[in-house]
Amino acid sequence: MRDWTAIDLFCGAGGLSEGFRQAGAHVLAGQDIDATFGATFEATHSEAKFVHGPIQEISAADMLAAAGVKAGEVDVIVGGPPCQGYSVYNHGRGVDDPRAGLFKEYLRMVSEIQPRWIVMENVTGITSIAGGGIVREIQAGMRKLGYRVDMKTLKAEEFGVPQERRRVFFIATKEDECPILFPTASHGPELEPFVTVWDAISDLPELLNGEDRGNETYPTGPQNSYQALLRGDRTAVSNHAATRLSKINLARMESIPEGGSWRDIPFHLLPEGMKKAKRSDHTKRYGRPRKTDLSCTVLTKCDVHWGAYIHPTQNRSFTVREAARLQAFPDFFEFKGSRTEQFVQVGNAVPPLLGKAVAEAVMAADAARSGDVPLDVERGVLHAV
Repeated sequence: MRDWTAIDLFCGAGGLSEGFRQAGAHVLAGQDIDATFGATFEATHSEAKFVHGPIQEISAADMLAAAGVKAGEVDVIVGGPPCQGYSVYNHGRGVDDPRAGLFKEYLRMVSEIQPRWIVMENVTGITSIAGGGIVREIQAGMRKLGYRVDMKTLKAEEFGVPQERRRVFFIATKEDECPILFPTASHGPELEPFVTVWDAISDLPELLNGEDRGNETYPTGPQNSYQALLRGDRTAVSNHAATRLSKINLARMESIPEGGSWRDIPFHLLPEGMKKAKRSDHTKRYGRPRKTDLSCTVLTKCDVHWGAYIHPTQNRSFTVREAARLQAFPDFFEFKGSRTEQFVQVGNAVPPLLGKAVAEAVMAADAARSGDVPLDVERGVLHAV
């Protein structure tokens, strides 16, 4: 299969880039408004040039110069315009959110860089905005530029990510007689078993509430293939420090068993706002997942008030490294900035294993056009032959 080149817009820490790199692509450049995110991207993508600044102030010429190529020479532009304006967790979401129009800047870059393929991702909330109007506008914009486009919601856990996470992917191409394909699930019933929370984090050092022991060696060898994959040749763990929680939160945790939640907290210890909650409300708050569970969606902070982010066996919340493991980031990713910024980078990212699956589907579809790879295609889905 031929070598691929990629440019990543709104790259963040580089989760989608990492997925494409794992599939064999050469990531030439990435762009993001946040310099701290860029520092992580640069540290983990030494082969790529980072372009810092708001995309509205960056030209396609800037990106091409950083990538060292000319228009029409890039295989794929990837990226996810900031999704907070669409997120189901943002109850004020809508087309009036200024972030909801950044896909137009993405398409501006596409129109001038002229990649053969486009891969744009976003949260599922984008499909409900304006009755699906933004989705239709994105697809119309791609078609206007001469691309054929399809869209599909993918489940991260079906591709080896130990987390329930849904992302919408738009895949588009200018290539004639080329199928647009999405990856088929590798994990699930009658397939490989789902990767669990414990599969992901059980080899990491134990910590007390608020404890930070710096970069510490692994206390044990990898316990499974997932841990071995993410550890690679690393010998020490970074970004593994426990947030210091209050005494009241520690008291609450002590009442919560594996698989439990806020419902297990004695009434007098509940936050005031939750004392009036119905038993059907806040189903993930103060959750402690079972070892055999998938993680709930990793957000931009592992706050126990937000979801099931209590360690299965230790009375503390997940660390940045544990969140990164649940997002399928290799351990060589050292997230820069404050701990708050590190959590944001992890939570905003596309899990690299999900990105890899998408990349492999795109590359296989492209190879099928030239007859290099036989495919069994059913309803736009890629099947191995």
